[in-house]
Amino acid sequence: MENLLTSWSEFKRGKTKKSDVQEFQFSLGDNLFRLHEKLRTKTYAHGPYQSFYVRDPKLRHIHKATVEDRVVHQALFRILYHHFNPKFIFDSYSSRLEKGTHAAVYRLEKFVRKATLNYQKPVLALKCDVKKFFANIDQQILLNLIKKTINDPDVIWLIEKIIFSFAEAPNKGLPLGNVTSQLFSNIYLNELDYYVKHELRQKYYLRYCDDFLILHQEREYLVNLIKPIGEFLQTELKLTLHPDKIIIRKLRQGIDYLGYVTLPHYRVIRTKTKRRALRLVNKKNIASYIGICRHANAYKVEQSIREKVKNQK
Repeated sequence: MENLLTSWSEFKRGKTKKSDVQEFQFSLGDNLFRLHEKLRTKTYAHGPYQSFYVRDPKLRHIHKATVEDRVVHQALFRILYHHFNPKFIFDSYSSRLEKGTHAAVYRLEKFVRKATLNYQKPVLALKCDVKKFFANIDQQILLNLIKKTINDPDVIWLIEKIIFSFAEAPNKGLPLGNVTSQLFSNIYLNELDYYVKHELRQKYYLRYCDDFLILHQEREYLVNLIKPIGEFLQTELKLTLHPDKIIIRKLRQGIDYLGYVTLPHYRVIRTKTKRRALRLVNKKNIASYIGICRHANAYKVEQSIREKVKNQK
């Protein structure tokens, strides 16, 4: 019950104006006690999802669970995160405390400096992306991976309820709207991380969700990594690399990763990100766009953003 109360407090942040959240809060005590009883007696059943699309910046298909289910997701996430996070490699940056996109691009800069001996030698980056990652996660493989760490039958029962509450195809997919999906995706691709780090022995490797990158001095060496990585994904995880998103670039051309382009001695904002900021910025969101600028050599972009907001009526 204590976990459910804490999970409710964490879940409702930034959502208190939503009608479904207000409705749940109106009878909060009754709702949480009822939920606790359903979980205790294993009569809990996951509800349906509400489906909609958002641009972030590309079009994404979101599936939103009921408030009750999302409180359960949060409660489960709070427990599982601390079991699995220590098992993840250091250079996995998505949906983890003290990680994120900015930590990843700063780490990339550190890798570049080391790989080039402080910009004295050339380096190239192999960047790859998994094709329709969330839609193609195999639910049974995911469950088997979780069972390697979690052996409590009650917890496994609840995990199964959540995993099998959704499917893009038979036994395939995770919904983008669930907080548990973020953790489950890291558990799934942690297999790839260990393969690349320990089997392929790649020193300069980092991953953010299904977008990963490897640095090396030789193009042919990076080209030769593509096949074994693709075969591992297909054989072990039933995933495929996106053929149009396998890119090898020289550092001096700019390594485009997570909204920033890393170059020798400096970093700039990706052109698409810059254009989107200038198109969408307003008085309410200017702080977030200024924050993006502060992690790059983007003084002129920041001034343009401030000027646009200043001229808005």
